[in-house]
Amino acid sequence: MTQELNVLALIKGSERFIFVYDDDSKSALIDDIRDKAADPAVALNWFDASVLTERVRNPEAQPDPADLLGG
Repeated sequence: MTQELNVLALIKGSERFIFVYDDDSKSALIDDIRDKAADPAVALNWFDASVLTERVRNPEAQPDPADLLGG
């Protein structure tokens, strides 16, 4: 049986955040994303973390562009 992997990426200016995970590691990935958002040395902010963790939880859902723009 082949293990399926998911890829989640965020390109923010010159920064690249690429996460590869399987369904069993979703919780650990969410914790890692939150840890990165809390670290002032990392360019990932809490808005980015919110969007990324929502994509991990609901990969089939398409974000509403108005939500992404704060409207």
